[in-house]
Amino acid sequence: MPTQPAVVQYALAPLAVELREVPVPNIGDDDVLLEVGAVSVCGSDVHQSRNTQSWPVAVPVVLGHEFGGTVARLGRTVRGFREGDRVVSETAARICGDCLMCRGGRYNLCPQRKGFGYGIDGAMSRFVSVPARCLHRIPDSLPFDVACLAEPHAVAYNAMCVNSTIRPGDAVVVLGPGPIGLLCTRMAALSGANPLIVAGLTGDEARLDAARSLGATHVANAERGNLGELVRSLSPLGADLACDASGASDTLETALRLTRPAGHVIKVGWSPDVIPVDVNPLVLGNIRLQGSFSHNYAVWERVIHLLDTGVTKPDAIIGLRAPLEDWREAFDAMHDRRVIKSVLVPASA
Repeated sequence: MPTQPAVVQYALAPLAVELREVPVPNIGDDDVLLEVGAVSVCGSDVHQSRNTQSWPVAVPVVLGHEFGGTVARLGRTVRGFREGDRVVSETAARICGDCLMCRGGRYNLCPQRKGFGYGIDGAMSRFVSVPARCLHRIPDSLPFDVACLAEPHAVAYNAMCVNSTIRPGDAVVVLGPGPIGLLCTRMAALSGANPLIVAGLTGDEARLDAARSLGATHVANAERGNLGELVRSLSPLGADLACDASGASDTLETALRLTRPAGHVIKVGWSPDVIPVDVNPLVLGNIRLQGSFSHNYAVWERVIHLLDTGVTKPDAIIGLRAPLEDWREAFDAMHDRRVIKSVLVPASA
């Protein structure tokens, strides 16, 4: 049986990740074998490598869910794709197909959903098996090391353009200048947000600089200044929309206090910690609180177009491109905040 190198989380313990030889996957009738062109490192991959995730992980598992590549082989019943097609893949690797969410096109919310990189093997390898329904063609003009960012783009688009309403001139605050927060910033800028404030912490200076390049009109260190005063100096009643992309729980309370009466809070960051949150501002301000998770087919078609045109400025967040064998440096560079986003490029035969 042919094998391939892959980045494998082999146990639920800190740093229980290594490059291993694993079998090249078999494919089912409805699947394709995809030769991976590039796979970007998500913050969730970094969390899993340190066993700090807040979701179940079926170890051992190949990491990686932000990827694109070339169709190498087709399952027996696959139609609409050919060998050699350039594609990117959605993350909902397993869904039931029968529940209300699946039948309504919101399969990202299927209770039985399993994703690449934690539920089934992901794409930090040369080849990955992918259900054909997950695939989207990409134009030849879109290189794989940029196209693999379609997934985090889709997360941000779903949060800011589907689950939120932003009108030109709306005051928007983004808490957390990580990759998702920065892409949420760009989606808000493209939607006409102004003022657009991005807040981070000490050590986030480079990320806040990136936020400016992506359209933020103001940036702030929430540890050194009064963020509430800044927001209300620009929008006296508070933000029309506050986006919590921080990956923490206590920032939800901050988001509620920054939002105007009858405003909107969108929570897109995962929070491993469970802490008390004062929700009185939610009631007193008649604020809408919305969660945002994942994405669906229509969202992907939009972001592929945006990526291809370059309007989302993906190079502003890509700080490292590396071969698969340098995965540890790619993970560490993100963990240590030396880069915003790392991209791994598996070697072809």
